[in-house]
Amino acid sequence: MRVRNALRLAPLALAVSACIGPVDAPHSRLPVSDETPTRMAQPPAPALPPMKVFAAPLPAAPTRSNVDMARDFLDLSFQLESGRDLPVFTRFEGPIRIAVTGDPAPGMLDDLRALVKRLRSEAGIDIDFGTGPNQVTVNAVPSKSIREYLPQAACFVVPGITSLNQYHHARAAGETDWAQLRVRERIAIFVPNDVSPQENRDCLHEELAQSLGPLNDLYRLPDSTFNDDNMNSVLTGFDMLMLRATYAPELRSGMGREQVARALPGLMARLNPRGSGMGGSAVAVTPAAWVEAVQSALGPKGSLRARTSSAMEALHIARQEGWQDHRLAYSHFVVARLIQPYDREAAYAHLTVAWRIYNARPETAPHAAQVAAQLAAHALHAGNGEMALRLLQGQDRVAQRSENAALLASIQMLQAEALELTGQTQAAGTVRLDSLGWARYGFGPDWAVRAKLNEISALRPARIQG
Repeated sequence: MRVRNALRLAPLALAVSACIGPVDAPHSRLPVSDETPTRMAQPPAPALPPMKVFAAPLPAAPTRSNVDMARDFLDLSFQLESGRDLPVFTRFEGPIRIAVTGDPAPGMLDDLRALVKRLRSEAGIDIDFGTGPNQVTVNAVPSKSIREYLPQAACFVVPGITSLNQYHHARAAGETDWAQLRVRERIAIFVPNDVSPQENRDCLHEELAQSLGPLNDLYRLPDSTFNDDNMNSVLTGFDMLMLRATYAPELRSGMGREQVARALPGLMARLNPRGSGMGGSAVAVTPAAWVEAVQSALGPKGSLRARTSSAMEALHIARQEGWQDHRLAYSHFVVARLIQPYDREAAYAHLTVAWRIYNARPETAPHAAQVAAQLAAHALHAGNGEMALRLLQGQDRVAQRSENAALLASIQMLQAEALELTGQTQAAGTVRLDSLGWARYGFGPDWAVRAKLNEISALRPARIQG
């Protein structure tokens, strides 16, 4: 079983207004007579523009050496997230067919078709819709149904079954144990049909990729969805290379780790010639203690004080390890996420360090964009529209390339507020209007879009609210 955690740190779910505490709703400032026994009527909200969707994928090609790619492939393919080793390499052998059951959310089938098209063209996998001996069943079900089986899961993938009502019996019989597989034949994916279109799509990308290929997640990977930091929303160029390698003719189900390792140099040279001739880099192993501290910091259990302590422990471990990469940045980011409701100044300092680290490498541009949005929120709260605009410059293009509509909408909403602060009212209106179509994809229902607008509008100090 592979799970996408509902309690992970989704950077766009960070309440940017949390850094300033509660803000009165606009209607609470209206002068209402004490003699009025009912709430003042509000004019109906104007209709939102149509939802926007991304036209075409623009994945960046992986930039690391093939020596590093081969090491990553082995660690992704021969171990589970729990640390448990897998005895043999497994994949589907032959054409793969996808069936969809349940009640798909609007737009889900379009996103799934686009993903299948990418898997065929970029990863070279023989995959399509239909039925066959190699079957992936995508079940679109309510979030509540998923939580009844796995309380902390947003979505998950499991072998040996086709529907949720088979799960408990199959698990008791050992049929859902990935380590017992010798070849993949029947796998079920469970995705929610009552979340935002982006959350639904992200589940499809992550779970379908792991039903086809690598089962592990590695925090050390900066440019992959096979990473529990969830900074990448859709399958990246690195991910597609890993999947193309998984279905290369040089490999087959049942091979051991050493057999696969011997095949990888030639295989990678053929699939990724730009990575040949480059020296490998030393890899810093991610200690289990750091992973546990991060998971505790972001998990549902414990007080804010306890979770903040776990975040500080993760940062302490990162520093002890001597990391200067995205894992150190993420440690600072997690700390900032937890302390910003009560210590804005310290949160800002941690975000600044995370920004510096992320911004230094092209493969962590999506990560830097997430942090830039947070720093811009702080700038808006301080009434510094110019700084907010500098921080956000170009970040909308990063969000567009990484197909993160929630991030793109938030960036544009922040830009609109900053433009108003600097007296550019007409430009602010244009940018804000453009944000709404992306927000409908990224955040879902109209009330969620309007809540995000209100949240970002509330960042501006009361003395300069419009």
